[in-house]
Amino acid sequence: MNWQAVGAIYRYEMARFFRTIAQSFLSPVLSTSLYFVVFGTAIGSRINEVEGVSYGAFIVPGLIMLSVMTQATTNASFGIYFPKFIGTVYELLSAPVNFFEIVLGYVGAAATKALLIGLVILATATLFVDLTVLHPAAMVAFLLLTCLSFALFGFIIGIWARNFEQLQLIPLLVVTPLVFLGGAFYSISMLPPGWQTVTYFNPVVYLISGFRWAFFGTSDVPVALSLLAIAGFLLLCLAVVWAIFRTGYRIKP
Repeated sequence: MNWQAVGAIYRYEMARFFRTIAQSFLSPVLSTSLYFVVFGTAIGSRINEVEGVSYGAFIVPGLIMLSVMTQATTNASFGIYFPKFIGTVYELLSAPVNFFEIVLGYVGAAATKALLIGLVILATATLFVDLTVLHPAAMVAFLLLTCLSFALFGFIIGIWARNFEQLQLIPLLVVTPLVFLGGAFYSISMLPPGWQTVTYFNPVVYLISGFRWAFFGTSDVPVALSLLAIAGFLLLCLAVVWAIFRTGYRIKP
C-alpha cells in the first residue's frame, strides 16, 4: 500500500475544502437554521409529536442525512471529475499508484468532508431542540457507512459525467428528491397505505429510518434491514468502481 500517495491525494482534497471553510461550514449551519425556523416553527406548531418525539427533534436525523448524502456525492464527484476535465488524471494513472489507493484518497476525503458537515449540523441542531442519542455507536456506524457509500457513489458519477451539467444531474434530480420522499421530515406511517407501499421502494427510506432509530429507538423499517441496505449499497458501489478501473471506462483515452 502506497500510503504516501493516498495521503497526498487526501491532503490535496482536504486543502481544497478548507480554502472555502466559511462557505463549507456556514452554508449547512444557515440551512439547518432555516429548516428549523420553517419546519420546526410552522409545521411543528401543528404537529406536536411524531411517534413520541417532538417534531423539532424528529427532523434532525433527516436533516443530517440530507446534507451528508448530498455533500458526500458532490464532493467526491467534483474531486475526480476536475482532474479528468483538466487532464491531470492521466498523470495520476501513469504514476505508481493502484486504483484502490486512488479511490481511498478521493473517497476518504469526500467522506471526511461529509462527516464534518454532519457533525456541524448535529451541533447546530442542539441549539434549537433537546436532543438525546439513545444508541451513539449505531449513530456513528450509520453516519460513517452513509458517508463512505455516497462518496463512492459520487466518485462513480464523477467518472461517468462528461460535463458539469451531468455532474450536477444525479445529486439534484435523484439524491435530493429521494431524501425528501424518504421520510426525512415525516414518518412513513403517516402516509396512506398505498403510498407507504410505494415509499418502501425508495432505498433512502432504509438509511433514514435506521439513522433515526439510533437517535430515538423508533424506525419505520427493521434496523437489520436498514444495515443490510446500506451495506449492500456500499458493496454495489465498490463493485462498480472496480469494474470502472478494470475496463478503463471514461478514464482512458
